Amino acid sequence: MCRDLRPLVPCLCGEKSTDIVSTLAHEESILTSLIERRRFNALLAQLSVGAYAATPRSLFSDEITQDRLRPNITSGVSSGDVTHTAATIWSRSDRAAKMIVELSTNENFKNAKKILGPDVFEHSDFTAKLRLNGLKPGEPVFYRVVFQDLSDPTKLSAPVAGRFATPANEPRDIKFTWSGDTAGQGYGIDLARGGMTTFEAMRAHNPNFFVNSGDVIYADNPIASELRLDDGTIWKNVTTEGKSKVAETLEEFRSNYRYNFMDANVRRLNAEVPTFVQWDDHETLNNWYPSEQLTDDRYKVKSVAILSARARQAFLDYLPIHASSDGLTRIYRTIPYGPLLEVFFLDLRSYRGANSPNRQTEMSDETAFLGKQQLQWLKTKLKASQATWKVICCDMPIGLLVRDGKEDFENGTNGDGPALGRELEIADLLRFMKASQIKNTVWLTADVHYAASHYYDPEKAVFKDFDPFWEFVSGPLHAGTFGPGEFDNTFGPQLRFKGIPDGMKGNRPPSEGFQFFGLVKIDAKSRAMTVTHFNAAGKNLWSVDLPPA
Repeated sequence: MCRDLRPLVPCLCGEKSTDIVSTLAHEESILTSLIERRRFNALLAQLSVGAYAATPRSLFSDEITQDRLRPNITSGVSSGDVTHTAATIWSRSDRAAKMIVELSTNENFKNAKKILGPDVFEHSDFTAKLRLNGLKPGEPVFYRVVFQDLSDPTKLSAPVAGRFATPANEPRDIKFTWSGDTAGQGYGIDLARGGMTTFEAMRAHNPNFFVNSGDVIYADNPIASELRLDDGTIWKNVTTEGKSKVAETLEEFRSNYRYNFMDANVRRLNAEVPTFVQWDDHETLNNWYPSEQLTDDRYKVKSVAILSARARQAFLDYLPIHASSDGLTRIYRTIPYGPLLEVFFLDLRSYRGANSPNRQTEMSDETAFLGKQQLQWLKTKLKASQATWKVICCDMPIGLLVRDGKEDFENGTNGDGPALGRELEIADLLRFMKASQIKNTVWLTADVHYAASHYYDPEKAVFKDFDPFWEFVSGPLHAGTFGPGEFDNTFGPQLRFKGIPDGMKGNRPPSEGFQFFGLVKIDAKSRAMTVTHFNAAGKNLWSVDLPPA
């Protein structure tokens, strides 16, 4: 299979960046010299609005207009939330245009089909998402996206290609990666250092999909042109106006996504590997909760409710996340992936109470973490799942102390002792899972900027009414490295692996190599799961085999 589907034109993503303008002009001149202009009238007659229609030749092979006034795909393509019969395709134009997608089960696009997607305008920042339904289980899907200029239908963008595969109805080997934390602590795209190279290391494994565990952007971390590192070298960032300050407006939040998509490693992974995404705090700002009022002088907008609403809109605009059956796009959701796997995505941000010392003795609105509705949803979905493995993607670790200031806590922990505060929800969930005999659950997370493996043992816990389970932590993808964190003994976490050396100074740059991702494999025959930690260089650091119950 072709795995190098890098976009034909490097993306500027709507940002002003002098570092890559000359490259764009050079590539554009090459492209236009190779493409023959034809009128689009014959193509219009072939298109079937809202339905697939077979075509004997490539929809886009020789219909691309050659002048510079055609639409441009600014940020590549991506796919996400892939199921047995459906997937979501995402892309972005630089102007008002119609999204058109060509599909095939063959990388040569033989017997291709096409579908007309949505029209895009300023209100969505020209982003487009198309849900493909009626796909066949267990098949590869190759796709190409173009945008048709709404002001002149004879003008088409150059196509950008991608691929994914639907899971099969029968057991098949599964392989996926997970990690989080991108462009944090001011570490942006340094072209001389190869950009965001962890994405390329993940792509090399050719996974079925990639779980982005949150902190997809750092909206509260501006990107300066240079950072001086401890070894005396200079980290030189590609810079844009949109990443020059903390994000407050919807446009500024969107600029953070456009910045990350400027990186060639990110675009290649997006085109070739479906992304299943959730959010954490930095999509809005550090350690946020909905009722918070800011005192940070960098922000003119003090209401976190307003900021998080804008952040959520940008998140939904720029990522291939699918709306649920009731028409609402909840970040918490489940994706069944064949008989061996179901993936559960949690949202620990949108429904939480205020960060506090977290010592309440009874569940209430103050102790909300998942919130009542999401907690009940998770119980129901876990109990109903027929998959061998239930992977719970949680945007924060369960048993590591994550503080917010001197007295308050950011995650569910609060120090050693019985379950209190937000821990009451976790205890209620774990108790339910044991009582319902829900087996083969594994928790994946990021957030703390180092890799680790934690085994939660009721024999070592203060709260003991649960079955033992594993939690695997990865990241950062491209940010400063910190840790290790301190344990809270409420649920008995035991450290089995950590990816950083003892005594490491905090905020290590990506250039020092402490960037991490995890790889999960499920064997179709034995149904066993293998979890492996890798660094950005692709080195295998630690692995464990988990037999199914």
